[in-house]
Amino acid sequence: MKNRWLLNLVMLALVGGLVAFLYLRPQVKIDERTKHAVSELKLADFKAIKVEFPALKATAFEKVDGFWRMTAPYKARADQMSVQRILSIIAATSEEKFSASDLAKYGLNNPELKIHLISNSGTEEFIFGTHNPVTDQQYLGYKDAVYLIQAGYSEAASVQAIELVDKLPLGPAELKQISGFNFSHLEQWEESGLNVDIADGNWKVNIAKAKPNQNEMNEWLDFTWKQSPAKSVELYIPDRKTVYPSLEVKLKDGKKIRFDKIQEAPELLLGRPDEGILYHFSNDVGFTMLNPPINLK
Repeated sequence: MKNRWLLNLVMLALVGGLVAFLYLRPQVKIDERTKHAVSELKLADFKAIKVEFPALKATAFEKVDGFWRMTAPYKARADQMSVQRILSIIAATSEEKFSASDLAKYGLNNPELKIHLISNSGTEEFIFGTHNPVTDQQYLGYKDAVYLIQAGYSEAASVQAIELVDKLPLGPAELKQISGFNFSHLEQWEESGLNVDIADGNWKVNIAKAKPNQNEMNEWLDFTWKQSPAKSVELYIPDRKTVYPSLEVKLKDGKKIRFDKIQEAPELLLGRPDEGILYHFSNDVGFTMLNPPINLK
């Protein structure tokens, strides 16, 4: 019995010593590489952007009333998130920072692209060079230094210009002003002359037999016109010799925005003449856009 107690005491001492060793031993320092911030710039400072390519037309944006618009190669509402991704270069970090004394070494003498960010105080230029074959990162020149950053920054700026156009048919300010829809110039609603309007927060329909459910109408507006971007867009020049079925979106300020219905199947094509953009919607979303749930009895 005495030997067993001695054995237990020895084991307890060993465990205690091991715990003390693990607790008191010198901590191994993890070698964390220094992160270099490319810039200390702020997003809110910039009012214009220009992306230049060696053999393509430049893409340019300008901030108007708090929202970005494309000004080149054509004029259109810009996709706000796409522009933010281009601007995100100012927040890039790098584990590598080199002198900019030899630009050719990093392909910065013949850059892949340049991003110019314009503010009231001047222009900031970011130059993108070659890719590192080992890490597939890309060399970036800014001011008097060269950084090695993720390739996604240049990819965001290299997207085809048409893909940077806003794919929602209504702009941010217009979405806040919707007061109704005139569907009377579409074939399925021509006989009834369908108009749906929002008055004092309630939906009203000009068809006596209609019994609109307020929640269903609100969900219809949110799902289709506010939250369902087109699959793709393209430039649109209306054929002046053709009269298309159409609809109008009414705004609170009295403005009416017309959309031409070019086709309804196999996908819905809506052309917006005042902005020169054609929107491609899937068949199910397109059908719902043109047929509000008015509950005809």
